[in-house]
Amino acid sequence: MRKSFLGLAGLSALSLSTITLPVYAYEAGDWLVRGRIINVNPNDSSGQLYINGVASGEGVSVNDDTVPELDITYMINRHWGLELILGYSEHTVKGVKNWNNLGDVAETKVLPPTLLLQYHFLPDSSIRPYIGAGINYTYFFDEEVPGILGTPGSKVKLDSSWGLAAQVGMDVAINDDWFINVDMKYIDIDTQAHYTNILGGTIERATINADIDPFVFGIGIGRRF
Repeated sequence: MRKSFLGLAGLSALSLSTITLPVYAYEAGDWLVRGRIINVNPNDSSGQLYINGVASGEGVSVNDDTVPELDITYMINRHWGLELILGYSEHTVKGVKNWNNLGDVAETKVLPPTLLLQYHFLPDSSIRPYIGAGINYTYFFDEEVPGILGTPGSKVKLDSSWGLAAQVGMDVAINDDWFINVDMKYIDIDTQAHYTNILGGTIERATINADIDPFVFGIGIGRRF
C-alpha cells in the first residue's frame, strides 16, 4: 500500500513538472506590434484671425476622425520600451465665431509620427498597464480650400508642428504572444493656417493660429515577437 502511494505521488510530481504554465512576461529585446482602431478627437481652440494683416476676431474648429493605427515597441528591458506610432487621418476645418457663416474653410490630411518612452508596470502579469511620454511631429499635406472660400486660385497651407505627447494604456494577454490593447494619448499639435487669394481674390492673405491638441482613443490587438 505504501509503495503504491509513493509510486502515485512520484507519478503526480512528474506530471506536474511537465506542465508548462503560460509565460506572459516581457523581456529585453522583445518587439511588440499593435494594430488599433483610433478616434482622433481634437481638443481645439483657435487664436486671432488676421485678414490682409488686420486682426478680425476668432474662428475655426476641427472635426474628429476614426482611422487605423500601427505602432511598434522595442523593449529595452522588462519595464522600459520605445514605441513608434504611425498613423494617418483626414480633417475638415470649420468656421466658427467670426467665420461661422463660411462653413468648411479647409480640408487637410495629417501624418503625425510619434516616439514615446514607455514604462510597463507589471511585465510578468497577464494584465500589463503602462504609461508613456515623448515627442510628436505632425505634417499636414494635400490641403484644400472648400466651400464658398474655395474659388479658383485659392490656397491654404498649414505649418508642420513639433510637440509633446503623453500616453496611458494596457495590454491584456490572450496567450504567450497575442494580447488585446486599449490606449489613450494626448498630443500637443499647434499650427498656423496661411490662406491666399480666397473669396474670389477679395481676401489676398489670411492667417489663423490653431491649437488642435487631440485626445486619441484606441483599441486593438497586438503580438509579441
